[in-house]
Amino acid sequence: METAHTTPRREALTGAAGLLAALLGALVGLAAWLPYGRRGLFGAFEGETDPHVLLLGLPVLLVGGAVAALAVFAVVRGRWRTALGLAVAVAGLAAVGFGFDVLAGPQAVSDCGSPC
Repeated sequence: METAHTTPRREALTGAAGLLAALLGALVGLAAWLPYGRRGLFGAFEGETDPHVLLLGLPVLLVGGAVAALAVFAVVRGRWRTALGLAVAVAGLAAVGFGFDVLAGPQAVSDCGSPC
């Protein structure tokens, strides 16, 4: 038996679960970015840094993780159109990431010749 108070409570719980899923996805994105970010910002030869790792890589992985988690949440809830739209957004973010090479380390790390 549904009353008028059940629907808003259920909507609030669903919204809170979606927010928690997005936060966990963003944390997973941050965890995926940390090795690349550390190497790109602090681990270069003679202090060379790559600011694209911070300016492009971090937002792409944070937003990508959150959107991917929301896509999974939409699939679990049975919202297939929403999940498909979110999956397209994740693919677009991946294309931006690959296009701008946001996870590339500094040039000195990747082009290390025979002395290394």
